[in-house]
Amino acid sequence: MPFREINSRMVEAQIAPGQKMYSQRGAMLAYRGEVSFTPNISGGQGGVMSMIGRRVANESTPLMTVEGSGTVMFGHGGHHIQVINLAGDTLYVEADRLLAFDGTLQQGTMFMGSQGGVMGMVRGQVTGQGLFTTTLKGQGAVAVMAHGGVIELPITPQRPIHVDPQAYVAHHGDVRNKLSTALGWRDMVGRGSGEAFQLELSGSGTVFVQASEEKL
Repeated sequence: MPFREINSRMVEAQIAPGQKMYSQRGAMLAYRGEVSFTPNISGGQGGVMSMIGRRVANESTPLMTVEGSGTVMFGHGGHHIQVINLAGDTLYVEADRLLAFDGTLQQGTMFMGSQGGVMGMVRGQVTGQGLFTTTLKGQGAVAVMAHGGVIELPITPQRPIHVDPQAYVAHHGDVRNKLSTALGWRDMVGRGSGEAFQLELSGSGTVFVQASEEKL
């Protein structure tokens, strides 16, 4: 169920009988055909345990199930939209970045402490991003939101990427992440650039970075 990009802030999806997709509540802009929108209380494709994980982390983004036959246009808050196609791999994405995704994708959560140990926990506390990150796995498409558009940066074993945590949107591949600090004497006296913490991603994959440090 691929998305068609109408413009940088709107996408369109074809809904067919027997298929379903999930979207953030309030993301439907318009639709044609016989389409139903139902509040989702079971945590999406990941089930109840996925929902519990997000609620424990206090970052449960309300979803709705979209079913029927027709065409639906999605957008939210005028944010830029990036469509990411998955071919059996796993996408790690901040929950509030999700606009809509295929119902065929398996949804879950990952405790950030499992990638980076204690530093993964520090990342959640310092940057305002949750200790849990949403995971989407399988064959399908995901539409994510960002400020000012998104750039894809390749990650290779020889070239890790350092990202401002507030600019991070998502990543996929065989990637490890940890929070590193660039704290120096200038930061201590208030003359630094404000980039005291950086998210370091290493391994093989892709990271999606927005053109802004503003949270959604």
